[in-house]
Amino acid sequence: MKRILSVLFLLTFTLGVFAQNNNPNAPVFKFVEETHDFGNIKEGPVGQVDFVFTNTGKEALVIQNCSASCGCTTPDWTKDPILPGKTGKITVKYNTQGRVGSFNKTVYIASNAKSDKERYEIYIKGNVVSETQMDNGTKLNPSVQSAPGKH
Repeated sequence: MKRILSVLFLLTFTLGVFAQNNNPNAPVFKFVEETHDFGNIKEGPVGQVDFVFTNTGKEALVIQNCSASCGCTTPDWTKDPILPGKTGKITVKYNTQGRVGSFNKTVYIASNAKSDKERYEIYIKGNVVSETQMDNGTKLNPSVQSAPGKH
């Protein structure tokens, strides 16, 4: 009985995702940028970026969850439904402490938005520079936002 229920659930879920992708009125993400490059960022502060998007679909966009590819990256998102034509944002924080070197991280977005994939993805990347590297002439990106404190 459990096996039958599991198969029915999986089939219902698969058909639901397929139907959502073919819904001409489905909400659609339109991001200002889908990848943010921090460039060189100093080790210590938490790097932060807001991914701003507009719902260009015809129905309200609802983000059920956002998760990151590792624990050093923390997403926070607009919790209320985003009506057609309105904007929302996903704030992504990256903890640089003890992470000298380049990084590429993915944020996975579970929503009711139209997509060719099961979930939508946005990305951050950059290079964390130590104090020693800065003393040796490595330049920092002057436009990097950073959030105070450790995360």
